[in-house]
Amino acid sequence: MRLLAEHGEVAARLRSSRWGRGAAAVLAGALPALAFPAPSLWWLAYVALVPWLLLLRAAPTGRRAALDGWLGGTGFMLAVHHWLMPNLHVFLLVLAALLGLLWAPWGWLAREALRGAPMSWGRAGAACAVVPSGWLMVEAVRSWEGLGGPWGLLGASQWQVAPALRVAALGGVWSVTLLVVAVNTAVALFVAVPPARTAAVAALAVCAVTTGSAWVWPAPPEPVGTVRIGVVQPGVIGGPDGPALRFSRGEELTRSLAGRDADLVVWGESSVGADLATRPDLADRLAELSRHVGAEVLVNVDARRSDLPGIYKSSVLVGPGGPTGDRYDKMRLVPFGEYVPARAVLGWATSVGRAADEDRRRGTAQVVMTAGGGGERPLLVGPLVCFESAFPDMSRRLARDGAQVLVAQSATSTFQDSWAPGQHASLAALRAAETGRPVVHATLTGVSAVYGPDGSRIGAPLGTDRGAAAVYEVPLAGTTTPYVRFGDWPLWAALAVLAGAAGAAGARAVRRPPAPGTPARPARTVRGSAGRPGR
Repeated sequence: MRLLAEHGEVAARLRSSRWGRGAAAVLAGALPALAFPAPSLWWLAYVALVPWLLLLRAAPTGRRAALDGWLGGTGFMLAVHHWLMPNLHVFLLVLAALLGLLWAPWGWLAREALRGAPMSWGRAGAACAVVPSGWLMVEAVRSWEGLGGPWGLLGASQWQVAPALRVAALGGVWSVTLLVVAVNTAVALFVAVPPARTAAVAALAVCAVTTGSAWVWPAPPEPVGTVRIGVVQPGVIGGPDGPALRFSRGEELTRSLAGRDADLVVWGESSVGADLATRPDLADRLAELSRHVGAEVLVNVDARRSDLPGIYKSSVLVGPGGPTGDRYDKMRLVPFGEYVPARAVLGWATSVGRAADEDRRRGTAQVVMTAGGGGERPLLVGPLVCFESAFPDMSRRLARDGAQVLVAQSATSTFQDSWAPGQHASLAALRAAETGRPVVHATLTGVSAVYGPDGSRIGAPLGTDRGAAAVYEVPLAGTTTPYVRFGDWPLWAALAVLAGAAGAAGARAVRRPPAPGTPARPARTVRGSAGRPGR
């Protein structure tokens, strides 16, 4: 009892201290980052929001809850992007604070949904729908490429949890986020509102039943054969001669795959540092490699184009006779890493950190390539370049366009010793589960990994401490997931929930009687106003 009293006293002092409360909000917002790789405490995601939610519920005013939402959002963005600090320096703090503003309305919303008494079953159930829907709207807005893209979506922390991956097949990573935040909300109600504990347990049961039902529908991906895909990871190669040395190392590793019946060999992002049209010698070397291993080689060219102005990052398929003509130019670029938004205003970022000195150019359309075109069973490949594997809509489009295998070519060597390589590779599991298509995540320096159509990992990944090549037996699937068929329906469902909650709140405000003690407006009589002698 004494310990409980002391704990309550400390909590009360923290709530009454403006600076202490602000620090608590930042730390509470940062806590969910531990659920992502490298810590990979996936189970923490289901309770990591509880301290933040309890802080919001105890906010004395709606304005204070909005401030706590902003501070917590800032802490969250800093935690999930902390590995960018060497590149952006103090600018990362500015970006985190700006993006953290998106959580200010959610902070206010969470306070309104969780506070007050009595907490009926209806109100508890509404809170378990409204709070996750509000969080999902924040994720949807910040997923816009110009705001940094969908890195660190809460649902992505469940990349290695089989039941959660089945939920992703229903509604993408968005549906997993809704599930995770709903569980956090129910736990917060159970802890903070004793009258609502029965309803909170019921909400947790609904979440469990929803997850369990995903094992029945949708049906698991139906296997329709396998292909053998080689992944080439040169490892860390730096210095002024880095591009040439990397190319040579890629050649060496690719030759080691001869005789292993590969149907396709994949190199990582920026594996070729010159346009093949202006360097026929490199094109000839790649064509000879393709003949040597008996499979096309999908490389990635990071160079100035000879036929178009500017620098592009392009996936290029090379066969025994040279480039096949299949080419995909990266469409979604990394802010500051590959281009500087509003360079005329923010160009100073290049002097603060390692921002792009010259903007890369964008492609205009996604492409499905045909590998093994001369064989009996051509393979339809959907390429993505690095950052693009974070966007659910891009992999969904490739699956709808007929891609049998999704290939993400990546390079995270700048962040080699951070959490970034592992977290980036984990996104491929989500994309595989969402689309029912295997995903090959091939990098220059690790982590390279391959995932089956259900999101399960195939074989051993190539870590950041290795330069190696490996061949993976990759199962193909012929089924289409509900997410591919119906798209981002959880976003629309969340928007409908919020609209319904706003409408209900407006109706209650109209019907609410005046508070006791409110002076009534003086009535007027035929002879004159009340209290005034008539004439």
